[in-house]
Amino acid sequence: MAKKEEFVNLHVHTHYSVLDGHSKPDEVVERVVDLGQPAVAVTDHGSLGGAFKLYEECEKHGVKPII
Repeated sequence: MAKKEEFVNLHVHTHYSVLDGHSKPDEVVERVVDLGQPAVAVTDHGSLGGAFKLYEECEKHGVKPII
C-alpha cells in the first residue's frame, strides 16, 4: 500500500453521473488506494445510485467515503 497522503479528491464523478463520469465506484476506490489517499468524495450529478457501491468498496479498503 502506498504512503498515506494529506490530499483528498473532493470532486469525482462515476459512471452514475449522467453524461459526466466514466469510472465505476470500484475503479475510483482502487485508484484512491493506489495513491494512498485516506478518503474520496463522489459528486455524481442527478443520481445517488453509486453511493452504496462506493461505500461498500471504501469499507473493503479502509478508505473514508464522502457522499
